[in-house]
Amino acid sequence: MKKRIIPIFVPHQGCPHDCIFCNQQKITGVCTTVTPDDVRDIIEKCLPTIDPDASVEIAFFGGSFTAIDPEIQKSLLAVAKEYVDKGVVQDIRMSTRPDCIDDEILEMVKSYGTTIIELGVQSLDENVLVDSVRGHSARVVYKSAELIKKHEINLGLQMMVGLPSDTEEKCIYTAKEFIKMNPFCVRIYPTLVIKETGLERLLESGEYKPLDLEKSISIVKKLLVLYNMHNINVIRVGLQATDDIQEGKDVVAGPYHPAFRELVESEMIKDYIDSIISGTDVSEIKIGVSRKNISKVIGNKKSNVQYIRNKYNASMKAVEMDISDDMMLIYADGNLVKKIDIDSIYRELYKIYEL
Repeated sequence: MKKRIIPIFVPHQGCPHDCIFCNQQKITGVCTTVTPDDVRDIIEKCLPTIDPDASVEIAFFGGSFTAIDPEIQKSLLAVAKEYVDKGVVQDIRMSTRPDCIDDEILEMVKSYGTTIIELGVQSLDENVLVDSVRGHSARVVYKSAELIKKHEINLGLQMMVGLPSDTEEKCIYTAKEFIKMNPFCVRIYPTLVIKETGLERLLESGEYKPLDLEKSISIVKKLLVLYNMHNINVIRVGLQATDDIQEGKDVVAGPYHPAFRELVESEMIKDYIDSIISGTDVSEIKIGVSRKNISKVIGNKKSNVQYIRNKYNASMKAVEMDISDDMMLIYADGNLVKKIDIDSIYRELYKIYEL
């Protein structure tokens, strides 16, 4: 069944901290206080655009929802619950901080039909949390995650890559700790420097240097492999673009790209193809995939084609075939050398990346 989300942004409302990377009004593209009438209007406008056979979810994003005044929480959730009770909406999701969760809060939000809570964790390294002005310790994350699962609400976890004092090793540590918590879903956000944030001030003073796009991709590809190996769904990679969230507007610096996930998956395909033809004498590589995956094989601006040409003095092309999206056929000089599915590629990359 198709999943369709009705997003309701509650920018910075309720959030008890200004984390060093955060300007929620810029990130969400919304600057006004959300009311129950706003929630109803958004839902009513979205529902006619959704296929009748889709599973519909109302998602409260953008702030620390459970830190809002309880009566405001109830008023917003009550509107969402009306649509659940009518049977036109199946799930209610919210995002919040790990230190804004307790039994009383969870009992209340569940009574209004909440099925998914995402915790904005960002990192489980104590130094990164301090340097990012998160205002809580890693211990709080484990406790909140446990409480959410105890109340039989699906747990989502969000992490950021490239925060102050962060490293590839710390990112991998956070991912492995996430895996131990066995979340329902995960989001991965490369750290961007947004206007009017503490991170922008650190950038200007020379105290912070963001990851470049290449390094960010090299870290995130390993995280995707780790999560795939443990059957954890990564529902987003990279910050969603808005009119403001793009380079030259509110993104001052950092590894921004509107198709960041495709860049990561494209590099993973390149790494796998490289491992297959390494040590061979080949002049022509042909990759058979579905139409959906053509661009990933070729790479951004034909980067994968160029890589193979430079390393092996060989040509490479992607050929559309009538096969499933999770299959890939690799031909070397006209001979089929590998027929493999995506999950098997992840398993091979797990070994290649020495995870």
